[in-house]
Amino acid sequence: MIRLMRVAADFRRNKRGNVAVIFAIALLPLLTAIGCAVDYSTATRVRAKLQAAADAASVAALAAKSPGFLAATAMTGNGSVAAGVTDALNVFNGNMSGETGYTNLTSSATVTKTGSDLAAKVVFSAQVPVTFLKVIGFQTLTVGGSSSSASSLPLYLDFYLMLDVSGSMGLPSTNAEQTRLAAINPDNFTLYPNGCTFACHFTRQGACDDSTQKYSTNNYCTGYALSRTAGHSNNTPVTACSTDGTSACIQLRADAVGYAVQQLLLTANSTAKVANQFRIGLYPFIQNLYAYFPLTSSISGSSTNSSTINYAAANLATLLDTGANSTLGSGGTHFENAFPTMNGLITSVGTGGSWNNTLPYVFLVTDGAQNNQTQWNGDWSGNNNATVIDTSPCTTIKNRGVIIAVLYIPYQPIQNPTSFANNEDFAVNAIIPNIPPTLKACASPNFFFTANTPADITAALNAMFNQALVTAHITK
Repeated sequence: MIRLMRVAADFRRNKRGNVAVIFAIALLPLLTAIGCAVDYSTATRVRAKLQAAADAASVAALAAKSPGFLAATAMTGNGSVAAGVTDALNVFNGNMSGETGYTNLTSSATVTKTGSDLAAKVVFSAQVPVTFLKVIGFQTLTVGGSSSSASSLPLYLDFYLMLDVSGSMGLPSTNAEQTRLAAINPDNFTLYPNGCTFACHFTRQGACDDSTQKYSTNNYCTGYALSRTAGHSNNTPVTACSTDGTSACIQLRADAVGYAVQQLLLTANSTAKVANQFRIGLYPFIQNLYAYFPLTSSISGSSTNSSTINYAAANLATLLDTGANSTLGSGGTHFENAFPTMNGLITSVGTGGSWNNTLPYVFLVTDGAQNNQTQWNGDWSGNNNATVIDTSPCTTIKNRGVIIAVLYIPYQPIQNPTSFANNEDFAVNAIIPNIPPTLKACASPNFFFTANTPADITAALNAMFNQALVTAHITK
């Protein structure tokens, strides 16, 4: 009995087999944990492939010129874009083609247009077979996820170009060009002994009196005609003078604006994301404003084809006030008529979300000097001393939601002012400092631009266009 009790006590104190016992007890959960990590890692790799495919699909569904994108731009309202859904699923399935390691894959997509916003979402789910987790009763792991993308649709914008073609826009475009014209222009020589720099003199016979001319012109004013040939009798008269300093012509400010509009048309054409995204129209004004070339989305024509807006822009200077265009009228710069007429031409103000819901912009290109006189057939009326514009008509248009952009072409101080015509030269030179703040008040915020040289005019008009694109997306 004593020996038996000693053996029992020794057995009770002996610990040499504990590790094996504990290991045996812990082996199952340990293997389960390792198996979980292996199976989970496999499932994670499969999900990563699925997520990458979903990301690619949601982005592709909104890509420019994708089926969904093009379909959305053609929609006139909001809603689901079926072509985008199909495209998203095709991209998703194409990216997963040939991939293995999963079963029971399901996927769905939504592509929705809301105004100018386009959104896509791709959702997926799949089952990944397991190996080790079967020990604790799992046969598969379910993985799932989604990918969302958003983009802005190209906005449909209308640009109404209000182009000042009154007499002051017939001034040469630079001081150097003024000097060139003054050297050859015989107009009103008794009052302009240093040479008249207005090129916009009236074309009717009798508008200039031979007794005032440097030499006989048969009572015609010849400044505008001379600008078309640079005074060289062997030059073929031009209708457009895109470059200052050329021997073919003397560039007038209206020429510089016309060239800038041509470049704007090129910019708009290259910027458009979809067909017919931009419409542009040319609306010159003197006494009256009219549709010289109404809104058109055909802006990629040739400047030598008389049926295109490109040709109309190139030949803008032909509309300068020579007293010959009854549609424009003659004799002054009448913003008080031009703005109400423009307001009537803009029949609706949309959001830009579709081709039939366009967002309008008015681009005013002017030197900003208002002149209330009128003339026809030699009969003059009204005060010919220039002043600044009344901004209340601008406010009327802006209150409708139309953005007004102003390109101010500073009045170059007349180099040889005289007392001719009720001191009009001195009156103009006196108001020059007051013009910019008035035009800035007419413009919408951040839409006032200034251009001093022909190159500046081109750059500023393009900057106005680019600012319009940015602002349209921010506000809409």
